[in-house]
Amino acid sequence: MTEKLREYFDEMVVYKDLKNNNYFSSLGLPAFLRDYLLKSFCDDYGNFDMEEVSEFVKKFIPKKEDWMSIKNRIVYENENVQILTKISVDINIKTGEISFAIPNFGVTEKETMIEPGIWELYKDELTSGGETWGIIKLGYRPPDDSVKPKIPGKIKLNAFKNFCPYEVDLDYYKEMRSYFTIEEWIDVLLGAIDYNAAGYETKLQKLSMLTRLLPFVEKRVNIIELAPKGTGKSYVFGHVSKYGLLTDGGKVTRSKMFYDANRRKPGYICGPDFLAIDEVKLVDFGDENEMRSILQGYLEYGTFNANGYNGESDAGVVFLGNIKEENMNEYEYMLGELPTLFQETALLDRIHGFVKGWDIPRMNDSLKITGWALNSEYFCSILHELRNDLSYRAIIEKMVKVPEQADTRDTEAIKRIATAYLKLLFPNVRNEHDVDVIQFRDYCLSPAMKMRRIIKMQQGMVDIEYKGKDIPLLTVEG
Repeated sequence: MTEKLREYFDEMVVYKDLKNNNYFSSLGLPAFLRDYLLKSFCDDYGNFDMEEVSEFVKKFIPKKEDWMSIKNRIVYENENVQILTKISVDINIKTGEISFAIPNFGVTEKETMIEPGIWELYKDELTSGGETWGIIKLGYRPPDDSVKPKIPGKIKLNAFKNFCPYEVDLDYYKEMRSYFTIEEWIDVLLGAIDYNAAGYETKLQKLSMLTRLLPFVEKRVNIIELAPKGTGKSYVFGHVSKYGLLTDGGKVTRSKMFYDANRRKPGYICGPDFLAIDEVKLVDFGDENEMRSILQGYLEYGTFNANGYNGESDAGVVFLGNIKEENMNEYEYMLGELPTLFQETALLDRIHGFVKGWDIPRMNDSLKITGWALNSEYFCSILHELRNDLSYRAIIEKMVKVPEQADTRDTEAIKRIATAYLKLLFPNVRNEHDVDVIQFRDYCLSPAMKMRRIIKMQQGMVDIEYKGKDIPLLTVEG
């Protein structure tokens, strides 16, 4: 299968050695940055010059604690400094001034500026998302006390090079899928997110791991996963894709998540493809009634109103939590340890599906990939592009038969998850005639119904009104 992968995806394949090579692990880089370096510096046999890589990392990928040194070079040494990082921009409505933030180094909009000429050159790339990765060149505009009002010193953006090292040809990706069996393709997907397919004991384990990718590929897929510690939740949602956002627990208030009225800035939900809230058992949601109200509306419609600010987003919301072994049973109540925010059927109803994280094995050396695999940067860019492809949902609408008087939220949840599975596992299908009905049922529709059924059962344990109610039985036409 390795030969086939290298033949059909060629430039989009890199040699990953997560089991034996500790060099990249020591750098603490997300997978997409690591694979960028591998592709840039490796030869055709997967070998790379560690000195070359180290020099590049030292020059362009500094650590957070290096910021003071960088600031000194910019402000007092009058240097132009280039770093590879993520950047977000802001336009002040009152003054028209344009500024930027560098979140990885704690640099806020108050400290920065973008001059109009520079903005004209790079505005299309800088406004393409909430946060954009790229090589930024930073300089300094010194203060001027001779004028009134006084002009403060600010770090300025002098140049920007978008971090998109690979051409994302979606049609080519779709076409190449046709050369792999479903079993081979599942293994390809696991390798793309750094996992060794041979380390899994069953197909169920493999598919359970891939379920985590559903919010990567379909807009506004809301899921909850409860899993034992050590199954890699944080890694998948926090390190694989540059398009997602993982919060590390703590306090997730309405202002942080949706809109900060004091800073007049949209929250976590605006910009990323998905927002994963980690350690949900320990999260402080602030005023839970306030949060529940705005969160329910967002999970349903993708819109919200906070302090007079009307916002919208395509980001799915992923709730991640640990679960004790004795509670790993969908036929019993599993949400008792979660914040009271989740002890409400109206909120649960808007979560599309439940991921049984205990079907995913604990991380161990046998699950770390050593071999050729799809570049994580390329792969996640593909998933990002697939989010905008509506043809798969059209196929679902034509193929899936819904019984009369079926609950609308159940039906929508199942269809949305099935659409995500179709994009992930069968991206090569162009219309309903391309779809293998049995494979669609087994790999897309049935798993989607199982994920939704667990939500329904948990609702019945919260509210007697839902007790004994089942999801509608959706079937496949053809």
